[in-house]
Amino acid sequence: MDELIRRGKQVVVVDNESSVSAEKYHYNNKANYMKWDILSDQVELIFKYSEVDTVFHLAAKSRIPYSVENPVEVCENNFMGTLKLLELCNRYNIKRFIYSSTSSAYGLKNEIPLTEDMSRDCLNPYSVSKVAGEDLCKMYHSLYGLETVIFRYFNVYGERQPLKGSYAPVIGIFYRQKGNGEPMTIVGDGLQTRDFTHVSDVVEANLIAAATLNKEVFGQVMNVGGGQNHSILSIAKMIGGDYVHKPARKGEAEHTLANTNKIKKLLGFEPRIRLRNWIENKNRETKE
Repeated sequence: MDELIRRGKQVVVVDNESSVSAEKYHYNNKANYMKWDILSDQVELIFKYSEVDTVFHLAAKSRIPYSVENPVEVCENNFMGTLKLLELCNRYNIKRFIYSSTSSAYGLKNEIPLTEDMSRDCLNPYSVSKVAGEDLCKMYHSLYGLETVIFRYFNVYGERQPLKGSYAPVIGIFYRQKGNGEPMTIVGDGLQTRDFTHVSDVVEANLIAAATLNKEVFGQVMNVGGGQNHSILSIAKMIGGDYVHKPARKGEAEHTLANTNKIKKLLGFEPRIRLRNWIENKNRETKE
């Protein structure tokens, strides 16, 4: 949002502010905000009365443990919400639709590094609902000609990351716990590895996709990852401080690592921020 506005774009934000992990929400006074659910009929008013040319679809019930506990709510919101937005884009002749999906589509049976042509292995309601949205995007491109772009994000972190509750991303939880003087809680043995992607790299991938003239990207799935992975235990040690272990969770992969050759070829995108450097800078800022 901020980067779109900085580049002179008009932005309308639809967010019902129901995230279970967000303590506060960021607002830019140059954007228009609608506190609506994407399943609400009100959303059509934006398409009907605003000059929309691109939709960035990031709305979702997006935490895996939450989805295991609330499968109907998560699947209804993520699948039907995506379907509704795609249909509105088709009905009102919107040019482009950029869909935020998930690396959890790869599950357990695929070996790293993960490539977009691997078979899907959805282990929880969240990944099922997001991958179903991918298929909707492909269909709306092939059947109706909507310019859809599908991104599978790998463990996004960075400024304004959610901090609240047990469903927050691990780096946010670690910094919240350390700030509160509590030990960091590591799920399982901590040797599971994740490819962490800085939020600014995710923003850059979306902006490139919004502007590209390369028709080969439409209807395609592309990984957006850092191209390196780190164990959860090593991240706790990078941050520094006490930590404790708690039981492992079901439905989560042991290792993730993005192969980013496809997005580099089609969009010229390469990640710029490395997790170790970001943590070192944050630790330095905390001490100052």
